[in-house]
Amino acid sequence: MVYCGKPSRGCQMCRTRRIKCDETKPTCNQCAKSRRQCPGYKDEFDLVFRNETKATERRAQKANRKALAQKGKDLDSPTSVSDKSLSPTFKKETDSPVVVIPGLNVPVEQMASCHFVANYVLLPRQGSTRGFMEYLLPLLKHDQGNHHLQHAFNACALASLGNRPNAASTGLSDKALGHYTKALAATHIALQDPDQSKSDATLASVLMLGLFENMTARQMGMFAWGSHIEGAIQLVKARGRKQLRTKTGLLLFIAVRTQMIIHTLSTGTAPIMGVEWWLSDAVKDESAAQCQRLNIKTAELRAEVTRLMSTVARSPENIDIMLDMIRRAQTVDQEFVNWMRNTPDYFQYTTVAWEDNVPNGDYAKAEVFPGRVDVYQDFWIASVWNMARVSRLILASVIVRCAAWVCSPVDYRTTPEYATAARTCVDTISDIIASVPYHLGWHLKRPELLERANISGFACGLEESQKGLPGYFLTWPLACLHGQDYTTDAQRAWVVGRLKFIGDELGVKYAHILSQLQVRIPSMLIRRDGLMAQPYPQAHNFEKLLSARYAPPTAGYSMNPLQQREAMQKEFVEKHKAELLAKATGTAGQAGQWVAQNWLTVRSGPQ
Repeated sequence: MVYCGKPSRGCQMCRTRRIKCDETKPTCNQCAKSRRQCPGYKDEFDLVFRNETKATERRAQKANRKALAQKGKDLDSPTSVSDKSLSPTFKKETDSPVVVIPGLNVPVEQMASCHFVANYVLLPRQGSTRGFMEYLLPLLKHDQGNHHLQHAFNACALASLGNRPNAASTGLSDKALGHYTKALAATHIALQDPDQSKSDATLASVLMLGLFENMTARQMGMFAWGSHIEGAIQLVKARGRKQLRTKTGLLLFIAVRTQMIIHTLSTGTAPIMGVEWWLSDAVKDESAAQCQRLNIKTAELRAEVTRLMSTVARSPENIDIMLDMIRRAQTVDQEFVNWMRNTPDYFQYTTVAWEDNVPNGDYAKAEVFPGRVDVYQDFWIASVWNMARVSRLILASVIVRCAAWVCSPVDYRTTPEYATAARTCVDTISDIIASVPYHLGWHLKRPELLERANISGFACGLEESQKGLPGYFLTWPLACLHGQDYTTDAQRAWVVGRLKFIGDELGVKYAHILSQLQVRIPSMLIRRDGLMAQPYPQAHNFEKLLSARYAPPTAGYSMNPLQQREAMQKEFVEKHKAELLAKATGTAGQAGQWVAQNWLTVRSGPQ
């Protein structure tokens, strides 16, 4: 990937036909006159950075053919005849040293950079769509003095290359960690500077550091990722609305908004700024922005319900509050349904196959779960759909939690809210599962089934190969499926297999931690709600408890009777919280425990 001067800005069809394009948008007049479909124009990033992979391959193959030809001549020579029988001319030729064509000696840093860009940098090719980290290449090209961004990029690139299968002994992980440490130090220095702290390069560095944590899954990686995202949110807030005036500033803002949504949905916390702050004047794609608006509303609802569960006692007034929360969650869910029905054509997916076979009955190794297979126009559009589906799963859990709180001690599974939520979640789980084969390269073996629009593409390398980015996009939705009460045992085994595939084959190591969790939603959240609910005295013993507050301690005890009761309640709650957390963590270790704590919004020990 090199700079190749000023290339043609014409559409692909005119460039293929080698005629002058008038560059009329959205389609050129040359294509219209010849009744050809105009594929549109390349993004400005594609015009600056060209993919040299194929050219390099051709040069290497040409050199290899020459070497093989030379080797063939040597093998065809009469080796059974003595040197004395050779003519002087032929003997002189055979005495000449054989020329060996050396292999391409590409520095590992350059290989890592190309590998990362080919796997994670998704460039849009139409004005109405968005890619992923498309701001990165211009920043690296124009901001040569920002060492913190370069180190952060190198860390991710080396980690991406080092996470390939059978690459454990290459030492790339140590090199990546070295760059990560340098990036942390340099970013810390940049944050102390009033001007540098608000620069595009500094914000991009913080996002790259968060990506590194998820790619490498070091101990407590999710905690570090959350810290980086929280830092990025604070930077965006400090940069103000003027950051939206530039293309790079807008792209960085949208990138932080996307990570913020995942962070708030996974931790049960509310966004520090409201929906309008995040969406006003910051829309790159209208359909995606509408979805993100609903995602933020979902995060706010979940955070509010979690707060209420921990602070309010059961009373007629508070029951009305919980019933209102159910109605609000149902309203947002219906808005998601309307959004899904009204997305434009390029946002729609297509069912291209139905799979019934599971090789050897092993769901963990099956490429496709029995059922339909859906394909999308590109990976970014698929990720937007799956975020909408994950939000619907969260809304369903909010509704069931509120219903369980209202009807307690009656079994919540007898309520109509639970029946409706179960149907919604079963269908949503099937929808996400149907998108997984497309993400993980199933369609690459069956190109005849996919009619792809020229919407987005990777900045380097071949499009027809497995990529790391789709696996990265899938990690969070698959983890949500893994933790659903409504997921069947067969589906769960298949989801765990896909998470392990993403960790082993695509190099997103954080997927391994998520595959080991044993969280179950909403049942564990309902149990948590019961533990966190504030106890309240019955009417007949209220006066007794009130008088106990002022009674002197019993002989041999340092607390009065009410204090003793509260201490016993606290001990009971902490014990059951610890048991719940241990069950949810499974075999995921310390990092998994942190994830389970945040998903269940519960901590063991003193708060």
